[in-house]
Amino acid sequence: MEYMGDKTYWDSKFEIRGDSLLSPEKALINNIGYLKKGTVLDVACGDGRNTLYLLQKGFDVTGVDFSNKALERLNAFATRAGYEIETKQVDLSGSNSLNELNNFDNIVINHYRANKEVLKEISKHINDDGILFVCGFGHKHKVDSKIRQEDLILESDFEEIKNMFDLIKYEENEDERGFFVTYIFKKVLVY
Repeated sequence: MEYMGDKTYWDSKFEIRGDSLLSPEKALINNIGYLKKGTVLDVACGDGRNTLYLLQKGFDVTGVDFSNKALERLNAFATRAGYEIETKQVDLSGSNSLNELNNFDNIVINHYRANKEVLKEISKHINDDGILFVCGFGHKHKVDSKIRQEDLILESDFEEIKNMFDLIKYEENEDERGFFVTYIFKKVLVY
């Protein structure tokens, strides 16, 4: 199996998933106060467990994912709940894949390890003083057939963008799913 599953894997997984969403990420719920009111780009949003939570909290959310089936489900859940949402199918492995998107007050990346090039591109889409929230399997997670070593989020992942952001919170958590890290960055004002 490829990185936590390739596009075909996720399309088929979302196609057979039941008619309910997973709960929003605990780290996002616990740290929602760090996000700035306004717009959010939910990167690798899947079928929208975090997107819908953010919509409920009053944010204007755009969700991007490479799985069309996930985005179809997200749009259905949002419509059913009475929310308007913008979604876009994006393959982040392509360069400049986010070019058509505007800037956002916040960017959330949950359970997706963005490579350094993608993080640099993403950072161009955060307003000055905006928040970058990254959460996922961390360096102490036990690797297996689904989560490989190269899927784990490492501090070194952020080397390319550290001059653009201040790290305002870092936390580690462990639960039945494994070992997680959360990084919350604030974009440095550019003069």
